[in-house]
Amino acid sequence: MQADIITIGDELLIGQTINTNAAWIGQQLSLSGIAIGRSTTISDGKQEILDCFSEALNRSELVIVTGGLGPTKDDITKQTLCEYFGTELELKQDVLVRIEEFFAKRGKEMLPSNYQQAELPKSCIVLDNFVGTASGMWFEKDGRILVSIPGVPYEMKALMTEEVLPRALAYFSVKGMYHQTLMTQGIGESFLAQKIEDWENRIYADGLALAYLPSPGVVKLRLTSKKGVEDAERIDRYFRELEEAYPNYVYGRNGVSIFEVVGQLLREKRQTLSTVESCTGGGISAAFVAQPGASDFLQGGIVSYSNEVKELEVGVYSATLAQFGAVSEQTVVEMALGGQRKFKTDYCIAVSGIAGPDGGTEEKPVGLVWCAVAHPIGVVAKKFQFGTDRGRNLEMTTLAAANVLRRVILSIE
Repeated sequence: MQADIITIGDELLIGQTINTNAAWIGQQLSLSGIAIGRSTTISDGKQEILDCFSEALNRSELVIVTGGLGPTKDDITKQTLCEYFGTELELKQDVLVRIEEFFAKRGKEMLPSNYQQAELPKSCIVLDNFVGTASGMWFEKDGRILVSIPGVPYEMKALMTEEVLPRALAYFSVKGMYHQTLMTQGIGESFLAQKIEDWENRIYADGLALAYLPSPGVVKLRLTSKKGVEDAERIDRYFRELEEAYPNYVYGRNGVSIFEVVGQLLREKRQTLSTVESCTGGGISAAFVAQPGASDFLQGGIVSYSNEVKELEVGVYSATLAQFGAVSEQTVVEMALGGQRKFKTDYCIAVSGIAGPDGGTEEKPVGLVWCAVAHPIGVVAKKFQFGTDRGRNLEMTTLAAANVLRRVILSIE
């Protein structure tokens, strides 16, 4: 079967709001074994919505619509649905009670516009929204389904997970596909493909599908079986082959953050971490702090952006800076060892680089980064040459530093 996704909102078309809903819904439908025919973003105009409904239902058995269900006058999806399906709004008493309880629990006043959210099309099946006030609506027409759900991401996700997907899979008797994803860091897509060419050929010969999913600093490998969960063990064996062959690159599965992986290693070993950051400006520490339980291992960090701070706070020698410069192996080694001493930690990550877009030279171009990790019996330093985009350089430096630390902890480095 096939599904269409429709996202409604002028703010999406003009780029004021990033359309993350369509990506998430597409991912969930695909994981459930439902093919995506088309994903369309349209304006809040009534005729545009009506035309898109007709086209989508002619193409696909399932249509998922998000947006335009708020309490304000510019939210016209409900009224347009009534016109399309030849029905009218009616007050749903049980929905009204739920909305009243929603506001009462939060100690907030319920406005007249919120009462209108209990008015829903007569012909729809109401999908209860327990994390917001806009209900979902399920319409059936000639064996095809159109579902309208709120555009607020956490409300949309709750309704998709708890209501829409279970109902759709049962209605269409869909057998879900099975996916697993392997996470790699520190190797580009083309280089990775070259290394695993024989492995990849066996994947295809075995009837599985492989997708490369690259992003700055990370390449994911997704294996898919149309047979469903019965292929779980087979996919696991294939992934274990790569985990054993390339432990310097493979760090986890299924979207896990490398910072979560490293944090868990430190917790298991009861070891501690500090950071001394120049070009990333605290980004490495922030990435670790974003993971629950960071206080178990992260002791502190220093943003040593200037040479003066490198000298005063972590003990980098002025002679080192004068001879080799801030972006050098010698400097990051002294930064890492100085941070390790200052915070009395088992490990210390230090980075210094030229993020760009300015500041590069022929000898030290934009994108050059040195990373060092001080550990209980020494220090490891690595040189990286990234690109010319400042944002990507910072992101890739942060990820690369975490992977150097991971490899040191596991004695891969």
